[in-house]
Amino acid sequence: MSAWLTQHSAALAAAFRRLLAAPMSTLLSLLVIGIALTLPAFGYVLLDNLRELGSRASGVKQISVFLELGASRKEVAEIESRLRQASGLTWRFVPREEALKRLQQTEEMAEIVASLPRNPLPDAFIVEPADTEPAALEAISKELAGWPKVAHVQLDSAWVKRFDAFLRLGRLALAMLAGLFAAGLVAVTFNTIRLQVMARAAEIEVARMIGATDAFIRRPFYYFGALQGALGGLLAAGIVLGGLHLLAGPVGELAALYGAAFALKAPTAIGAAVLAAGGALLGWLGAQLSVSLSLRKFD
Repeated sequence: MSAWLTQHSAALAAAFRRLLAAPMSTLLSLLVIGIALTLPAFGYVLLDNLRELGSRASGVKQISVFLELGASRKEVAEIESRLRQASGLTWRFVPREEALKRLQQTEEMAEIVASLPRNPLPDAFIVEPADTEPAALEAISKELAGWPKVAHVQLDSAWVKRFDAFLRLGRLALAMLAGLFAAGLVAVTFNTIRLQVMARAAEIEVARMIGATDAFIRRPFYYFGALQGALGGLLAAGIVLGGLHLLAGPVGELAALYGAAFALKAPTAIGAAVLAAGGALLGWLGAQLSVSLSLRKFD
C-alpha cells in the first residue's frame, strides 16, 4: 500500500512540476479551460436565478379561490377545514371587506368603488401549493373548483406553462452548450498531453527499456490532465462569482424599480467543488485518450 501511495504521490508531484515549468503555457491553458467551463456554469446559475425569480413573481404559484357571494361563515369555516386537511398547501383567507378596502386604496378604482351601493366582492382564499409544476397546479385547481360554495378558481396556467417551457428549453440549450464545451476541453487536454508525450519520447523509450510498466508511464500524464482540469474548474468558479458580484448591484436596483427585493444567488462551495471535479474528470479523459493513442507509436 505504501508503495502504491508513493508512486501516486510522485506522479502528482511530477504533474505539479510540469505545470510550474511553463507558467505562461499553463496560464493560457487554464484560461481556455476556465472560459470553456464558465459559459455553461454561468448559464446554469442564471437559469437557477431565473427560476427563483419566476417563483417569487406575484401570482405565479398562487391559486385564487373565490367563494359564492352568499357563502356563510359556517361554509367558509368548512373550506378552511378542508384546506387544513389537504397536504402540501399553504393558504390565507381574504375577507370581502379587506378586498374592498384594498380596492378603495387604488386611485383608479376609488371613485368607482365609492359609487357602488354594496360590496360586490366575495370572500376568497389565496392558496400556494408546495408543488408548482404546471400539471400539479391544474390538478389542484380542478379539485378546489369542485368544493361546495366555490364560485371560481383562478390560475394563470398558461403563464406557468410558458415559463416552465422556457426553463426546459433553456436547460436543453445549456446541456447542448455544456456538451460542446466539454468536448472542446477534452480536445485541449488531448493536444497538450500529446505534445508532452512527443517532447518526452526519449524518456519514455528509456523507461520502457529499463522495465517501466505502461501504468507507471501513463500516470503522470493522467494526473497532469486531471490537475489542469481541476484548476480550470476553480478558475471558472471564480469567474462566475466575479460576474455575479458585478451584476448584483444593477439587478438589485432594477428589482427595486419594480417594487421587489431580489438578490442573485451565487453558487455554493459544493457547486465550485462540482465544477472542479467535472474539469478534473474531463481533463483525465482527454489525457487518457491522448496517452493511449500517443504511446502506440512506441510499441
